[in-house]
Amino acid sequence: MDQSKITVRYAKAFFSLAKEKNKLDALKKDIELISGLCKDSAEFRLLLESPVVKTSQKIKLIKAIFAKSIDALTLNFLELITTNKRESHIAGICRNFLGLYRQEQGVKSALLTTAVELDPAIIAKIKSKLETELQVQIELSKQVDENLIGGFVLRIEDQQLDASIASQLRRVKEKLLQSEIK
Repeated sequence: MDQSKITVRYAKAFFSLAKEKNKLDALKKDIELISGLCKDSAEFRLLLESPVVKTSQKIKLIKAIFAKSIDALTLNFLELITTNKRESHIAGICRNFLGLYRQEQGVKSALLTTAVELDPAIIAKIKSKLETELQVQIELSKQVDENLIGGFVLRIEDQQLDASIASQLRRVKEKLLQSEIK
Protein backbone atom coordinates (compact mmCIF):
# COMPACT_ATOMS: atom_id res chain seq x y z
CA MET A 1 0.00 0.00 0.00
CA ASP A 2 1.24 3.49 -0.83
CA GLN A 3 2.16 5.00 2.52
CA SER A 4 3.05 8.62 1.71
CA LYS A 5 1.64 11.06 4.25
CA ILE A 6 -0.50 12.75 1.62
CA THR A 7 -2.22 9.59 0.41
CA VAL A 8 -2.76 8.24 3.91
CA ARG A 9 -4.25 11.49 5.23
CA TYR A 10 -6.64 11.97 2.33
CA ALA A 11 -7.68 8.30 2.38
CA LYS A 12 -8.32 8.36 6.14
CA ALA A 13 -10.30 11.59 5.89
CA PHE A 14 -12.50 10.28 3.08
CA PHE A 15 -12.90 6.92 4.82
CA SER A 16 -14.04 8.67 8.02
CA LEU A 17 -16.47 10.81 6.04
CA ALA A 18 -17.86 7.74 4.25
CA LYS A 19 -18.45 6.01 7.60
CA GLU A 20 -19.99 9.14 9.12
CA LYS A 21 -22.44 9.47 6.20
CA ASN A 22 -23.20 5.71 6.22
CA LYS A 23 -22.09 5.45 2.60
CA LEU A 24 -19.02 3.27 3.03
CA ASP A 25 -20.06 0.51 0.59
CA ALA A 26 -21.30 2.91 -2.09
CA LEU A 27 -18.22 5.11 -1.89
CA LYS A 28 -15.98 2.03 -1.94
CA LYS A 29 -17.49 1.18 -5.34
CA ASP A 30 -16.74 4.72 -6.52
CA ILE A 31 -13.14 4.41 -5.35
CA GLU A 32 -12.79 1.04 -7.11
CA LEU A 33 -14.05 2.66 -10.32
CA ILE A 34 -11.58 5.55 -10.02
CA SER A 35 -8.74 3.19 -9.09
CA GLY A 36 -9.52 1.01 -12.11
CA LEU A 37 -9.45 4.03 -14.39
CA CYS A 38 -6.12 5.15 -12.93
CA LYS A 39 -4.74 1.65 -13.53
CA ASP A 40 -6.16 1.08 -17.01
CA SER A 41 -6.09 4.49 -18.67
CA ALA A 42 -2.76 6.09 -19.51
CA GLU A 43 -4.66 9.13 -20.80
CA PHE A 44 -6.38 9.65 -17.44
CA ARG A 45 -3.06 9.34 -15.59
CA LEU A 46 -1.49 11.85 -17.97
CA LEU A 47 -4.38 14.25 -17.38
CA LEU A 48 -3.90 14.02 -13.61
CA GLU A 49 -0.13 14.41 -13.71
CA SER A 50 0.13 17.07 -16.43
CA PRO A 51 1.41 20.43 -15.22
CA VAL A 52 0.25 21.96 -18.52
CA VAL A 53 -3.48 21.33 -17.95
CA LYS A 54 -4.94 23.98 -15.64
CA THR A 55 -6.61 22.94 -12.40
CA SER A 56 -9.96 24.37 -13.52
CA GLN A 57 -9.77 22.35 -16.74
CA LYS A 58 -8.89 19.17 -14.81
CA ILE A 59 -11.91 19.68 -12.54
CA LYS A 60 -14.21 20.14 -15.57
CA LEU A 61 -12.84 16.98 -17.17
CA ILE A 62 -13.14 14.96 -13.95
CA LYS A 63 -16.75 16.11 -13.56
CA ALA A 64 -17.47 15.22 -17.19
CA ILE A 65 -15.97 11.76 -16.74
CA PHE A 66 -17.55 10.87 -13.39
CA ALA A 67 -20.66 13.05 -12.93
CA LYS A 68 -23.15 10.31 -13.87
CA SER A 69 -21.28 7.34 -12.42
CA ILE A 70 -20.21 8.28 -8.87
CA ASP A 71 -21.77 9.76 -5.74
CA ALA A 72 -21.68 13.55 -5.32
CA LEU A 73 -19.58 13.12 -2.18
CA THR A 74 -16.88 11.29 -4.14
CA LEU A 75 -17.04 13.87 -6.92
CA ASN A 76 -16.60 16.68 -4.38
CA PHE A 77 -13.66 14.77 -2.88
CA LEU A 78 -12.00 14.51 -6.30
CA GLU A 79 -12.58 18.22 -6.81
CA LEU A 80 -10.98 18.98 -3.42
CA ILE A 81 -7.95 16.82 -4.25
CA THR A 82 -7.55 18.57 -7.60
CA THR A 83 -8.04 22.06 -6.14
CA ASN A 84 -5.31 21.27 -3.58
CA LYS A 85 -3.06 20.14 -6.45
CA ARG A 86 -2.86 16.57 -5.15
CA GLU A 87 -4.43 14.93 -8.21
CA SER A 88 -1.23 13.02 -9.01
CA HIS A 89 -1.85 11.14 -5.73
CA ILE A 90 -5.37 9.94 -6.58
CA ALA A 91 -4.26 6.36 -7.35
CA GLY A 92 -2.40 6.15 -4.01
CA ILE A 93 -5.33 7.65 -2.13
CA CYS A 94 -7.61 5.03 -3.71
CA ARG A 95 -5.24 2.18 -2.74
CA ASN A 96 -5.09 3.43 0.85
CA PHE A 97 -8.87 3.88 1.05
CA LEU A 98 -9.42 0.32 -0.21
CA GLY A 99 -6.85 -0.94 2.29
CA LEU A 100 -8.72 0.80 5.12
CA TYR A 101 -11.98 -0.69 3.84
CA ARG A 102 -10.54 -4.22 3.77
CA GLN A 103 -9.13 -3.72 7.27
CA GLU A 104 -12.51 -2.50 8.55
CA GLN A 105 -14.30 -5.48 6.99
CA GLY A 106 -11.70 -8.03 8.16
CA VAL A 107 -10.73 -8.89 4.59
CA LYS A 108 -7.18 -9.77 3.58
CA SER A 109 -5.92 -9.22 0.07
CA ALA A 110 -3.97 -11.98 -1.63
CA LEU A 111 -2.16 -12.19 -4.94
CA LEU A 112 -1.72 -15.57 -6.60
CA THR A 113 0.94 -15.56 -9.31
CA THR A 114 1.17 -18.64 -11.53
CA ALA A 115 3.10 -19.62 -14.65
CA VAL A 116 -0.12 -20.34 -16.58
CA GLU A 117 -3.73 -19.17 -16.40
CA LEU A 118 -5.66 -21.27 -13.88
CA ASP A 119 -9.17 -22.61 -14.28
CA PRO A 120 -11.73 -20.51 -12.32
CA ALA A 121 -12.80 -23.64 -10.40
CA ILE A 122 -9.24 -24.16 -9.14
CA ILE A 123 -8.98 -20.50 -8.13
CA ALA A 124 -12.28 -20.81 -6.23
CA LYS A 125 -10.94 -23.88 -4.38
CA ILE A 126 -7.71 -22.08 -3.49
CA LYS A 127 -9.67 -19.08 -2.20
CA SER A 128 -11.99 -21.31 -0.18
CA LYS A 129 -9.06 -23.23 1.33
CA LEU A 130 -7.29 -19.98 2.27
CA GLU A 131 -10.44 -18.60 3.91
CA THR A 132 -10.89 -21.81 5.89
CA GLU A 133 -7.26 -21.99 7.02
CA LEU A 134 -6.86 -18.30 7.85
CA GLN A 135 -10.43 -17.82 9.11
CA VAL A 136 -10.78 -14.50 7.28
CA GLN A 137 -12.39 -13.40 4.07
CA ILE A 138 -9.88 -13.29 1.19
CA GLU A 139 -9.91 -10.91 -1.76
CA LEU A 140 -7.90 -12.94 -4.29
CA SER A 141 -6.25 -11.36 -7.32
CA LYS A 142 -4.47 -13.45 -9.89
CA GLN A 143 -1.54 -12.79 -12.16
CA VAL A 144 0.37 -14.82 -14.75
CA ASP A 145 4.17 -14.73 -14.87
CA GLU A 146 5.71 -17.23 -17.30
CA ASN A 147 9.12 -16.70 -15.67
CA LEU A 148 7.97 -18.85 -12.74
CA ILE A 149 8.23 -21.90 -15.07
CA GLY A 150 5.73 -23.77 -12.87
CA GLY A 151 4.24 -23.69 -9.39
CA PHE A 152 2.98 -20.48 -7.80
CA VAL A 153 3.77 -17.52 -5.58
CA LEU A 154 1.10 -16.60 -3.05
CA ARG A 155 1.30 -13.21 -1.37
CA ILE A 156 -1.13 -12.47 1.47
CA GLU A 157 -0.74 -8.93 2.75
CA ASP A 158 2.96 -8.80 3.75
CA GLN A 159 3.66 -12.55 3.76
CA GLN A 160 4.81 -14.53 0.75
CA LEU A 161 4.90 -18.25 -0.03
CA ASP A 162 7.10 -18.99 -3.04
CA ALA A 163 6.46 -22.48 -4.40
CA SER A 164 7.63 -21.75 -7.93
CA ILE A 165 9.97 -23.92 -9.98
CA ALA A 166 12.11 -20.85 -10.74
CA SER A 167 12.62 -20.26 -7.02
CA GLN A 168 13.48 -23.91 -6.37
CA LEU A 169 16.02 -23.87 -9.23
CA ARG A 170 17.54 -20.67 -7.84
CA ARG A 171 17.96 -22.30 -4.40
CA VAL A 172 19.59 -25.41 -5.92
CA LYS A 173 21.98 -23.20 -7.89
CA GLU A 174 22.92 -21.28 -4.72
CA LYS A 175 23.60 -24.53 -2.84
CA LEU A 176 25.76 -25.83 -5.67
CA LEU A 177 27.74 -22.60 -5.80
CA GLN A 178 28.24 -22.65 -2.02
CA SER A 179 29.43 -26.26 -2.06
CA GLU A 180 32.00 -25.43 -4.79
CA ILE A 181 33.43 -22.61 -2.67
CA LYS A 182 34.09 -24.88 0.34
